[in-house]
Amino acid sequence: MNICMFTNTYLPHVGGVARSVAIFAEDLCRLGHKVLVIAPTFHEHTDPTGVQYEVLRLPAIQNFNGSDFSLRIPIPFIINHKIDQFSPDVIHSHHPYLLGDAAIRTARTRGLPLVFTHHTLYEQYTHYVPLDSETLQHFVIKLSTEYANLCAKVVAPSLSVGRLLRKRGVEKPIEDIPTGVDIQFFSKGRGEKIRQAHGIPQHALVIGHLGRLAPEKNLTYLAEAVALFLGSNREAFFVVGGSGPSGSEIKRIFADRALSDQLRMLGTVTGQDLAHVYQAMDLFVFSSKSETQGMVLTEAMAAGTPVIALDASGAREVVEDGRNGRLLSENASRRSFVQAIREFTEDATRAEAWQREALKTANRFSRARSADRLVHLYQSILGHGTDHRTHELIPFDTLMRRLKAEWELISEKTKAATKLIKEDDSTQVPLE
Repeated sequence: MNICMFTNTYLPHVGGVARSVAIFAEDLCRLGHKVLVIAPTFHEHTDPTGVQYEVLRLPAIQNFNGSDFSLRIPIPFIINHKIDQFSPDVIHSHHPYLLGDAAIRTARTRGLPLVFTHHTLYEQYTHYVPLDSETLQHFVIKLSTEYANLCAKVVAPSLSVGRLLRKRGVEKPIEDIPTGVDIQFFSKGRGEKIRQAHGIPQHALVIGHLGRLAPEKNLTYLAEAVALFLGSNREAFFVVGGSGPSGSEIKRIFADRALSDQLRMLGTVTGQDLAHVYQAMDLFVFSSKSETQGMVLTEAMAAGTPVIALDASGAREVVEDGRNGRLLSENASRRSFVQAIREFTEDATRAEAWQREALKTANRFSRARSADRLVHLYQSILGHGTDHRTHELIPFDTLMRRLKAEWELISEKTKAATKLIKEDDSTQVPLE
């Protein structure tokens, strides 16, 4: 098969969507398929080397509205020419807007099936745009729901998200396919390299976190909880990998408590260093409530590192409370989080059991398994021996399909707005 993926975020951007697209593209190619990734240009981007899939970069506005995202500038002719050369069988959209719109236009104009992965709880990200409000949050929920209902099938990264999408009104078939983790890669990290490079004794307790450092990740809560623990454990360290606007807040929290000497901010971590960082940690901590999968949790467990997290979508499918870590109440206090850390540090037998179970958990999320499931989804849409590609459309047919695609896009956004206007406080579905 020839699979064309549209994504608003891609490498070198650090985040779950970008890594998910890259991982699936690599694994689909290993299975003998061809992949074209269409993504915006990012500041000082360099595309992966040694991979079999193609990447088409589109001109984009960098660091849109103070975020680390790129806003693609619409230039349809670049896309059309490349796609005509690639001749896709399936269009796979990873966003319901911007390049997600381009994915619909491409699919409808060429008569191709469209798949949509609902990677993100978009209502958690409205603070990046002006006029953020609960009304805007409801609108983006309805917009993504209407978009999903224009697709042949929808991929949910976790069971929790699949259930949530059905509750929100997604009527098209939903399949739960998490992004796979490279178990062998993360199991071979050398944690001592990270400890030595950052002045951390080999025997010291290391509590760690890795990911994009952004407000929607609930990192103020996490930093305050870890700082509370480290205040009475002066030989332990907090290692944070990643970059983003919340990095300065983490530093401030530790500085205010005179704990800066126990904080190690590593910045963006990529390549082999990812495995080294996870292996350097004794315990991975996570407090985000905005995840759809939480890839870092399975990566940590592939390194044999147990996890303490809050009960939320993405985390509850990975963390089994009392087996491979702790899954605390979504509204757990900081002191409850600290107590969970103490449970790990004060009972060596329990810690070793959590480590063994973490490795077992990671095996359920292997890359090979996830890629096979995605291929099966594509095949179920294409059917047996059916060729959806339309090489010889006459100009009038092409025009009509383009008009139909534009009408669907207008209708999608209009429906979302209309449903929002019709709702009042008594009928509006609570944000979840």
